[in-house]
Amino acid sequence: MIETFQANCLATLIGSLPLTDHGQASDLIMEYTPEIPYWAQLPVHKKEGMMVQFTQGLPGFYNDNGNGFVNTDSESYDNDLLEFIEDYMAVMEGKIELDTSRFALKEDAARGFFVFLDRLQSLAAPPIAVKGQITGPFTLGTGIVDQNKRPIFYDFQLRDTVVKLLAMKARWQVRQLSLLQRPVIIFFDEPALAGVGSSEFTSISNEEIRQCFEEVFEAVHLEGGLAGVHICANTDWSLILESPVDIVSFDAYAYFDRFILYPNQIKKFLEAGKILAWGIVPTLKVEQLERETTTSLLMQWDDQVKQLESLGIDVPKLTAQSLITPSCGTGSLSIDLAQKVFRLTRDISQKIRGR
Repeated sequence: MIETFQANCLATLIGSLPLTDHGQASDLIMEYTPEIPYWAQLPVHKKEGMMVQFTQGLPGFYNDNGNGFVNTDSESYDNDLLEFIEDYMAVMEGKIELDTSRFALKEDAARGFFVFLDRLQSLAAPPIAVKGQITGPFTLGTGIVDQNKRPIFYDFQLRDTVVKLLAMKARWQVRQLSLLQRPVIIFFDEPALAGVGSSEFTSISNEEIRQCFEEVFEAVHLEGGLAGVHICANTDWSLILESPVDIVSFDAYAYFDRFILYPNQIKKFLEAGKILAWGIVPTLKVEQLERETTTSLLMQWDDQVKQLESLGIDVPKLTAQSLITPSCGTGSLSIDLAQKVFRLTRDISQKIRGR
């Protein structure tokens, strides 16, 4: 797994793009980040929204024009839940193939994945690694509600179902993307972790979140993949850094001052050979992106590295265990600004690697 992949400040991208055509999106990704390309999510297509794209196969789920909920009061819910459990056990016991099960991504909701797979198979030379992504269990579990508008994370049975659904879909991605025999990285997108500790989630313990993480990360590891968590805001970073995750993707542009408040956890994380993905290129505020340049962002990154060095972290080790990324996806930006994000990410990576 992680021993076979050297990050070395390579560039990769995050999540969504502001395009309608998956082929065009895949071409852009291959152009700017050929070393670690990923499959594109295009939220202009309603089935590719973060809260619905990975819900196919979830018992009792109703998708109403891009807005979904779980109806546990429906007449078919108990039977749907039983079928889900039977399918899960059958895959785990090898009685049915994961590739053809309810846990496989379908083209109508994840066309970018299949376009990407075709592109990979036609490359003259394979990339260094390939990347997939999936909504994380905390974000999906707190973002999807039941018929009473209550987040399904609070229902233990539904939470367990969500975790197992995502674990299997992540395993399926790793298996498909492993066809090139290159390292496979799967990012779990967890923006909702910004709310951990707030009044909104006071009844949810860190231990409950850890248990969800352990199961989905283990699923990726079982297929030989690398598990990452992407959070485009601040959170309780000890929760992530002390988990079995291989890569932590954080918004270094806006939240580095919060991230560095966990020096002991960062040091232990890096000592374990794990990887930091630095979201150094801003995507969340247009005015920030418009004013930044490769030079200005590189200066900011250098300053952040010096701050970690002052904590006793070895700089060559740090750079060897770092990736360069945008702070988040570009789905809400114009195409021109999205391309600026891609260009800055690529150029910063090349400048660092060229030193």
